Amino acid sequence: MSIKSIAAKVFAAIIDRQTHKWSSQPVATQEKVFKHLIKTARDTAFGKAHSFDNIDTHSRFVKNVPVRDYEELRPFVDRVVAGESDILWPGKPLYYAKTSGTTSGAKYIPITKESMPEHVKAARNAILSYIHETGKAAFVDHKMIFLQGSPEMEDKNGVQLGRLSGIVAHYVPGYLQKNRLPSWETNCIEDWETKVEAIIDETLPQNMGIISGIPSWVQMYFERIVQRTGKKVGDVFPDFNLFIYGGVNFEPYRPKFEQLIGRKVDSIELFPASEGFFAYQDKQDVKGMLLLLDAGIFYEFIPADQFFEDNAPRLTIGEVEIGVNYVLIISTTAGLWAYNIGDTIAFTSTNPYRVIVTGRIKHYISASGEHVIGKEVEHAMEEAAAIHNVVINEFTVAPQLAPGNDELPYHEWFIEFDEKPKDLEAFKATLDLKMREQNSYYDDLIVGKVLQPLIIKQVDKNGFKQYMKTIGKLGGQNKLPRLSNDRKIAQVLEQLLHN
Repeated sequence: MSIKSIAAKVFAAIIDRQTHKWSSQPVATQEKVFKHLIKTARDTAFGKAHSFDNIDTHSRFVKNVPVRDYEELRPFVDRVVAGESDILWPGKPLYYAKTSGTTSGAKYIPITKESMPEHVKAARNAILSYIHETGKAAFVDHKMIFLQGSPEMEDKNGVQLGRLSGIVAHYVPGYLQKNRLPSWETNCIEDWETKVEAIIDETLPQNMGIISGIPSWVQMYFERIVQRTGKKVGDVFPDFNLFIYGGVNFEPYRPKFEQLIGRKVDSIELFPASEGFFAYQDKQDVKGMLLLLDAGIFYEFIPADQFFEDNAPRLTIGEVEIGVNYVLIISTTAGLWAYNIGDTIAFTSTNPYRVIVTGRIKHYISASGEHVIGKEVEHAMEEAAAIHNVVINEFTVAPQLAPGNDELPYHEWFIEFDEKPKDLEAFKATLDLKMREQNSYYDDLIVGKVLQPLIIKQVDKNGFKQYMKTIGKLGGQNKLPRLSNDRKIAQVLEQLLHN
């Protein structure tokens, strides 16, 4: 055992004690964060506009500060980006994390000197938590790869602008720098396909221990390794035993990963975003990720089924229940206030507080009142694939309300199979059954003949890759929505299928 791995175990034990201290006092921890946020920002433009001087309770905060998304907060953000100080948070940000918006085009999320360390600390502690639980630390002596965006920055009125993953690349601890891949030069390659080939060139000769990234893009990296070498990834990298991921649910990808790797490996799920690092998986055999209550983020939770109602309840950590779908609302040391990040979560535990990501409040299907969410389509696919021994590369779902020929409307599943089912009709029937078992609204619509059972549209190999390339979102941190309430994605996929 190396000195580095011994030191990692000692450090991991220290962090575990610190984590237990705050996680065992959740309400007090969040109250402390809340008071710090209000006190620190009371003299900012936002604080003055919302009478922070008069806020001493959460109920007063709810009264003074409405829930906003990016577009609604944008008048304040635009002043920050224009170069003004003391608008959302004291001073100016250290960085802007540039993300893709929907209606607003590019979004510029501020990252401050107070919020930046929390991104780094959470990523570090996720690995240390794994070390403490499993006792496995040998990987610290092997190479590690983080598939991420370019670390190159540009100037925006005196503040550095870049992708979050690229910004974080500047903060890799010195003791990991020698282990870290890819090289700076390779990380700066913008074209994703070129970048993947360069990453393979650099990693094939190395002894990889950790591989990290969004599953869909890591899968592409693995497939290219298998194509190049004719070997399983686990044979190419015999000491690769830990996969770290975030951004999407890994379960639909797991069978394909195990096929490409040739064996099972441990994994750690993260819940990071440009707006903050919210949670990480702290136990290998426990469902859910530990919600980070001491990371400069004050959380509110709105029941998803009430979100669009007037005066929807805004709950704090001591008021939530296990299994309820909540919209996640945050206030942070980056100056985001009662901010709707768009994600929905559910608690799997309240001692300590652990969550799963259930989808996006805007990513759902309810064209006929079915209220289908991402977690449901992913679970149905996972179960159907297991029953029929099918491996799925990628999929997305959209409603078809006007099929023609007097047909009933239906949910259309665009699926890229690694290997097609032996009996596609049987697979389809199982998939539809698993959806009906989870969602009573959907089941009622099928029984009442408002909808017909789902229909599958097969996508050719690499079809989704081609789709992402067509819309200019191939690689990096870009993710394919699992479902949508319109046919914007479906229409592009149909055009590709007909070409």
